[in-house]
Amino acid sequence: MRVLLGSDHAGFEMKEALKPYLERRGIDLIDVGPANDDSVDYPEYAERVARGVSDGDADLGVLVCGSGIGMAMAANKVPGIRAAMVTEPELARMMRLHNDANVITLGGRYIPRQTAEEILDAFFDTEFEGGRHERRVDKIADIERR
Repeated sequence: MRVLLGSDHAGFEMKEALKPYLERRGIDLIDVGPANDDSVDYPEYAERVARGVSDGDADLGVLVCGSGIGMAMAANKVPGIRAAMVTEPELARMMRLHNDANVITLGGRYIPRQTAEEILDAFFDTEFEGGRHERRVDKIADIERR
């Protein structure tokens, strides 16, 4: 599985702390930045990850900012992206199972590293259920096209 990882300055510490965990999982990881915790604008990194996922350069994306909220807002502007900010593993499971989410955002200031790893386990280990949910995901895509 190929995953794009990005953050802003507020999420930098969490992004860096998650790298060894992602490598232990055997994920083909591409870190799109930033390279340090100097102040940056989160929409730039959200777009890098979202466009990479949308274009097929990666299977999934992980974004970390202070709250996770701004990254989700920015990523969802890219067609084909279904991003959500979650705070617990069950929500990550549901975002994949029912919504076929392809980008997850985390709040580096609010989620402990261990919890973030558990959230990502649920995100990576859950497949889209399809069925009745397929129709709903298709309707999301229809909104993007209009």
